[in-house]
Amino acid sequence: MLNDSLIWKSLSAPSRLSLIAGPCVIENEKLCLQVAASLKKTCARLGIFFVFKASYDKANRTSSKSFRGPGLDQGLQTLARVREEIGVPVLTDVHTESQVSLAADVVDILQIPAFLCRQTDLIEAAAVTGKIVNLKKGQFLSPTEMAQVVAKAKNAGAKRILVTERGTTFGYNNLVADMRSIPILGRTGSPVIFDATHSVQLPGGGGDRSSGQREFAPVLARCALAAGANGIFIETHPRPDRALSDGPNMIPLAEMPAVLKDLLAVFKATKR
Repeated sequence: MLNDSLIWKSLSAPSRLSLIAGPCVIENEKLCLQVAASLKKTCARLGIFFVFKASYDKANRTSSKSFRGPGLDQGLQTLARVREEIGVPVLTDVHTESQVSLAADVVDILQIPAFLCRQTDLIEAAAVTGKIVNLKKGQFLSPTEMAQVVAKAKNAGAKRILVTERGTTFGYNNLVADMRSIPILGRTGSPVIFDATHSVQLPGGGGDRSSGQREFAPVLARCALAAGANGIFIETHPRPDRALSDGPNMIPLAEMPAVLKDLLAVFKATKR
């Protein structure tokens, strides 16, 4: 049985690399089980702590016609099955206060999406569940401003908080990942995660959808680990070009073993 304390101990351990990864959105149960099983096997071989991630609803799609996911009820059923059958911790994002308690009954980590990181009521609702909370830095915020977001969560009772960097708006349809943000976010006292695939997203770059430059995700991930990040967040899919959300910035699942091997080498080098 998964234990919150042991999960947190692994995530906050300075000597062990953590990976939060999975498809952007739950397309179907088979896909989630396939990705989770593959990543679990690779991470076990490399000694990386693995948390599965997928969204039951992508509430911030560029177009209202885009696929959002199976919804709360069916999505949580899928996440529960991944957690039980594959035996890995599970993370998902929540968008409204009413979703928080339902998701908390199923998953191990509640994620506050970047666009909602200033929503006080949502942060407080996640905090009072006692679950690990992952606060994603908004594209519109400097890393220094995240100290106030963390303070909101702590004041509401959260004791186990992750902070995730995912790039900052840089002109139109582009993001920049400033590696100074890694040590700045670390000043909050929380483990810092770097979201490699969202950092190479080109928001709205495809007109009615976002585009991306997945070839740079491993590069930025290596830089973030060299700068002191505790873990990496990566979205992956067996066939990214056919994915229903965020395909252009996702890493193909078949490439993940090689990518993770390289990341682990950088992480270990920083600990010498």
